[in-house]
Amino acid sequence: MSVINNLKYIFFCLLTLNHAYAASPNQASMLANTCAACHGTNGSSQGPATPSIAGISHDYFIDAMTAFKEDDRPATVMNRIAKGYTEDQIKLMASFFSNQKMNPTSQNFNSAMVKAGKDLHDTHCEKCHAKGGTVSEDDSGILSGQKTPYLRYTITDILNEDRQVSRKMFKRLRNIHQQTGQKGIEQLLHYYASQK
Repeated sequence: MSVINNLKYIFFCLLTLNHAYAASPNQASMLANTCAACHGTNGSSQGPATPSIAGISHDYFIDAMTAFKEDDRPATVMNRIAKGYTEDQIKLMASFFSNQKMNPTSQNFNSAMVKAGKDLHDTHCEKCHAKGGTVSEDDSGILSGQKTPYLRYTITDILNEDRQVSRKMFKRLRNIHQQTGQKGIEQLLHYYASQK
């Protein structure tokens, strides 16, 4: 191969790589649009039992989708949906959703229960679900602003050991439930519903 042909080949490769890189944001957005029917535009859910995934941790998203894909996490339809995406597509969606801002909708809550829920959160949950559960630091899920029915179903699944979480999280939730019963769980839910 001549030097000129080598240069042409290198130039072609650079153009191809540049085009692939430039297309990734559009591809990520198009892939994310397939989630909008359930998880809302840009990942901010409007459905009562579907989580918002806007602002989710990049790694947490990949771990969740992989668990769905491998049938390691119970779900109604996500196990089947996740199987339709490649590893690279999941990574693109993770990048897209982790860069979105969650827009929680207003929910009903009881102010007296909010105060008790905040105390429970600060004591048991704040270390991992920082800033009142509003951020996804340490690859934890965002709790504040999530729909109350979704969080209630999730906590019930965790307490029934139908959904695997870290041992530490399971123990903390179980301690709250043992010490305060369902009332404590409801107080937590009212606290998260009150957060914007």
